[in-house]
Amino acid sequence: MAASRYVTLAEVKQLLSKEEKNRTLANEQKVAYEHAQKFAKLDIESVKKLHKELEEIGVASEQNIAKIIDLLPSVPEDVRLIFSKERLTPEKKQIEQIIEAVRKYM
Repeated sequence: MAASRYVTLAEVKQLLSKEEKNRTLANEQKVAYEHAQKFAKLDIESVKKLHKELEEIGVASEQNIAKIIDLLPSVPEDVRLIFSKERLTPEKKQIEQIIEAVRKYM
């Protein structure tokens, strides 16, 4: 079985775009592709750079990094919402680092 990982909307868009060139997408894939086209805010290169920066901050799981990249939070309240179900939430300094990293790509 292939290893699973969280992907951003930009990655979904890229994967389904490649797949669409090779074959007809299933209905669910078409819906996912349309959604990714509408709501992916960054290109794949920016996603990779931002992902690396967020990993270096060191507070977010892969799941939360994908959420941050997809939502691009610009205020501390939005970052706190992403972490609302986590046991440990980032400190104020870490939240500011996350927002600062995101602002570079907006």
